[in-house]
Order: sequence, then C-alpha cells, then structure tokens
Amino acid sequence: MKLRQFVFIATLLAAASIAGSGVRPQGPVDAGSGLRPPDPPGAGRPARPAEVVDLRGLRNVEFGDTEADLTRRGILRAEVDACGPTLAGHEEASPIFVDDRLVLLWLDDPVRTPEGVTVGTPVDQVRARYARVSRLDAPHGTYRFDGLLARRGDRAYLFLHDGRTVRKIIAGYADWARRLFAEGYGPC
Repeated sequence: MKLRQFVFIATLLAAASIAGSGVRPQGPVDAGSGLRPPDPPGAGRPARPAEVVDLRGLRNVEFGDTEADLTRRGILRAEVDACGPTLAGHEEASPIFVDDRLVLLWLDDPVRTPEGVTVGTPVDQVRARYARVSRLDAPHGTYRFDGLLARRGDRAYLFLHDGRTVRKIIAGYADWARRLFAEGYGPC
C-alpha cells in the first residue's frame, strides 16, 4: 500500500468518524433503549443559510483561482490551525490546489449544491436530481466510500456515500475528482 493511499484511508476514517459523531437517531425511538428522539430540523444550528457550491465554485472563490490571488484578496488563510490552508468565510470548504490552481473543494455540511444535495441527502435523491451520474465503486477491503460522479463538461460533483446517504461532497474539475477517487486523497 502506498503512503498516499494509507493517508487517504486514514483521512476518510477520521472524516467518517467525525461525520458520525453526535448524530441523533432517526425514526422511531425505543423508550427502553435510552435513545433520545431526533431534534426538529434546524435545532441546535445557527440560523444562517446554507452555502451553495456550483460548478464555478463558491461565492468569491472560483475553480482555477491561484493560491497567490486568493491570498492577495484575503480569502486564503494559511495561519489558521488546520491541516492546510482555509478559505475565509467558507469554513465548511477545504481547498485542494494543484500547480498553484484551485482544482477541487472538499465540502462539509451545510454546504449544498444548487440542486439541494448536501451531506445526509439520500443516494436515490442524488440520482433523481442529476440526469447522468457515474457510479464509482470503492476498492474492496478498504474503508473508502463509494462514489457518484455527476459531470457537466470539465466540472463535476463527486458524492461520496455509504450506500444510503451522502457523506462528503467534492466539487471541481471532473478529471481531478475522478483522480481523487481512484488514487485517494484527503484535504489534509
């Protein structure tokens, strides 16, 4: 196993663990189990609209932007205690740069696509909202998620899922999203 594959698997495990932490149970609750009923939608979350990522990028951040340009504009921050550079005002997005250009955004809840897909969206809804989706199967014996690639031209959304719901969204250049899935990569 190559080092970068190991790092990717470790990153996915950590992300899956973090994504599953503190999740309230869904559906009926067994009174004897000690499980609490789910909170109403939006409870415990700050009242702010979800950020939308489209195939151009985010507000004030576009795929193809250079690290130097984003830094000059005060959007790319390297001094924050994180695993890599962060985007000011976009705390739920981790940028991935190749040759000084932004090629992908690794996204977390509550960022959503214009079609309303976010972390937690059922996989069947992803298939219904995108006309053409390519199924990507994770290698057997790994802890990686399967994927759905919704491509438009040279851009795409990569929805990593557990078979039931979306667990992560990656948006950007289609070739880099497919390569990320095939080779393994994390935002750290």
